[in-house]
Amino acid sequence: MSEANQNNTVQLAEHLGFKTSFKTLFAEGMTLVEETASYLDGEGREESRKLTKPASVLYASESMRLTTRLMQLASWLLLQRSVNEGDMTREQLASEKKKIKLDQSRIADAHESWNELPEEFRSLIERSRSLSKRIRQLDEELYGEGAEKTPPSDNPVFAQMDILKAAFGQAS
Repeated sequence: MSEANQNNTVQLAEHLGFKTSFKTLFAEGMTLVEETASYLDGEGREESRKLTKPASVLYASESMRLTTRLMQLASWLLLQRSVNEGDMTREQLASEKKKIKLDQSRIADAHESWNELPEEFRSLIERSRSLSKRIRQLDEELYGEGAEKTPPSDNPVFAQMDILKAAFGQAS
């Protein structure tokens, strides 16, 4: 197939991504961003003051991860919406997508202080991870080989803990 014909070919996954399902995903993502910002600036700030020192440190690190993840997801959604609405070409999208890293890091739910974190905060983290997974899958369907291939970036602290456990003969 010539390059000109290849550029005019409509991929089924791309076509589906432009439909109602994308609008629903977009609305869900933006709502989660707003909900998280509101929580972290209000109730979450108050709840974090009541945590133990280890849980407080975990809360701080996970809130940074959460906000970073959501900003990357929002960026992806806004770029895709721009393409869907014809405001951006696929070439422009490809250039801009290079700046976005879709999160695949491990969640800290194995940390001993995880259950001390406020339930609503843990729910926001879980929902953001679920949204991230769905967006990564859609990105792969839409852009296939050219999709962002970010290797999993496990928490370095957990990685070091696993090394120490292995060194002392404990199973992780």
